[in-house]
Amino acid sequence: MTLTLSAEVVTLTTRHPFIIARGGNSDYRVVTVRLTDADGLEGWGEASPSAYYGETAETVLAVLKTLEPHLPADPFDLDAAEARFARVVPKNGAARAALSGALHDLVGKRLGVPLYRLWGLDRRRTPVSSFTIGIDSAEKTQAKVREARDYAILKIKLGTDRDEEILRTIRDVTDQPLRVDANAGWTRERALRMLPLLKEFGVEFVEQPLPPDDLEGIAAVRRAGILPVVVDESCVVAADIPRVAEAADGINIKLAKCGSLREALRMIATARAHKMLVMVGCMIETSIGITAAAHFTPLVDAADLDGAALTVNDPFAGAVIGGGPIELPDGPGLGVRRR
Repeated sequence: MTLTLSAEVVTLTTRHPFIIARGGNSDYRVVTVRLTDADGLEGWGEASPSAYYGETAETVLAVLKTLEPHLPADPFDLDAAEARFARVVPKNGAARAALSGALHDLVGKRLGVPLYRLWGLDRRRTPVSSFTIGIDSAEKTQAKVREARDYAILKIKLGTDRDEEILRTIRDVTDQPLRVDANAGWTRERALRMLPLLKEFGVEFVEQPLPPDDLEGIAAVRRAGILPVVVDESCVVAADIPRVAEAADGINIKLAKCGSLREALRMIATARAHKMLVMVGCMIETSIGITAAAHFTPLVDAADLDGAALTVNDPFAGAVIGGGPIELPDGPGLGVRRR
């Protein structure tokens, strides 16, 4: 069976400029992918490239051309297909994740079952997703928090020289549980000073407090015993987990980093073997990418899948993220549809 590949660049605009410790923007270019089989069935996937990992919409399009000759003759040949993609293009996780999502969507549609059922998961076991508050002025930060009142948990971007002020500003207008992501923006000394304050402000855990390679420093933050420490940039694929397990309490899985849905499942299993907390996160992306990740959330402890909710022009509808536990769609495959 021959699969036909097509790709489209989509520019997503965020409701507010999305700023983290290393910068940000209001416009994000993602690539949606369609794999069409001989019967006309379409599998959808998405690449949400990050310059931090060396990817752009242009590199995604180039990598898709490179991988097109390596598409499987049988879409059910998922394991071999993903392994082949990784051999041909070892980096470029976002581009490979798009093909992985599209193949899984196609397989689910051919079988007529949602992806979570294909994996034998219980859709009632999904966690609540947090909603991210990017770095901004005090006034705009409070406005964002008020807009996010339907979300049970807020994720606060820190890593600035006014982090204490940001936390106080947020606590002035909400008592929602908080999680904090410094995006590697602190020094070891700064992180250790921040921990008691984070605890005081009701923060549940801290994500990536230090640069990715400073595992010794991250371990020191963890040893302080004040808050659980989750790593994101320090952990890209399952093979990284044994190395970070001694330094951190948990990992943040992102499809755009790890490169495929099957690799995400391997990461979950490996993290569980190391008794680690498992979180799933996202980039700024459409509901295609968000929903692909949402299907394995019955297996995780925490979710931050607000990437589409942060935008004003998501062209797709899929998993429902706000207002309670994540709701997985009933449709076959990913269950995503055009708005």
